[in-house]
Amino acid sequence: MSGRDAEVTLGRTGLTVTRLGLGTAALGGLYEEVVDASARETVARAVESGVRLFDTAPQYGHGLAERRLGSVLAETPRDRFVLATKVGRLLRDVPYEEPLRYYHGTPAVNPVFDFSYDGVRRSVHESLERLGLDRVDILHIHDPDDHYREALDGAHRALVELRDQGVISAVGAGMNQCAMLARFATDGDFDCFLLAGRYTLLEQDALNELLPLCVARGIAVIAGGVYNSGLLADPRPGAPYDYRPVDRLRLDRALALNALCDRHHTPLKAAAIQFPLAHPAVSTVLSGARTRAEFDENRQMLEFDVPAALWEELRGEGLIRPDAPTPADAGARSSAA
Repeated sequence: MSGRDAEVTLGRTGLTVTRLGLGTAALGGLYEEVVDASARETVARAVESGVRLFDTAPQYGHGLAERRLGSVLAETPRDRFVLATKVGRLLRDVPYEEPLRYYHGTPAVNPVFDFSYDGVRRSVHESLERLGLDRVDILHIHDPDDHYREALDGAHRALVELRDQGVISAVGAGMNQCAMLARFATDGDFDCFLLAGRYTLLEQDALNELLPLCVARGIAVIAGGVYNSGLLADPRPGAPYDYRPVDRLRLDRALALNALCDRHHTPLKAAAIQFPLAHPAVSTVLSGARTRAEFDENRQMLEFDVPAALWEELRGEGLIRPDAPTPADAGARSSAA
């Protein structure tokens, strides 16, 4: 891989990743069922394309995404990929706890919150069994929104021990919010964060506190949800935003973004996937794809030549914050150097 998806070091971890990684929530049946063959083909395509970062979780398809990803990565030389999974949910034969069921075609187990020290150790063991691999590189504490103290005292302690023992290379946390990640950055010892949907063309609240903290503390950011659950991929009434139908205010903003991109003959997806990478805290973005064709399109969007004038106009029209760095700013700095 070359250009915008070239290899970079993930913060202070020493891990080498590509600027484009593969997220696997869709491969677990997010929104709609995905067959095994299509899932395996998507992962194989990412490997073939040179992608080095693969992100999964027990919650994704209730174990299905881990199994599907592992079945391909088990046939891939271990030095060719960096693997992240998550802790905080164990899969058990119990009724479903959460209010909405996002995944379809899943096994007959459901996720149960457990951010305890012992629960995390069990979670890691069970993830490795599903993956069919002997180690992962990054472990993220997964969405502990209502479990901050247990996550810090239990899960974080377990992950730091695993890192100190050389079992993993990096301690992380993955969330759909900025505030708690900023608390983790201050109170814990983290190497990277997966920030989903909160630093995008649509919203840049992470600029207030989280991203400056990450730069100051050397915490690498992996940007997920760059299409805001699908809204920036296809802005229309009823499009998903944060896994629910979008509200009118955000839809209007997404439509304005799309109209400006159209004026510059640029796909909204291209601007959306490239935008987060301009921030110095952000090392890589995750491409969510359920098919080989979707992955190929996301990669093409990352390589699309977005005109500098588009970035300038986004800022000038107030569609992105004035303090949000853009790829045009990065290009200007490179030329000056």
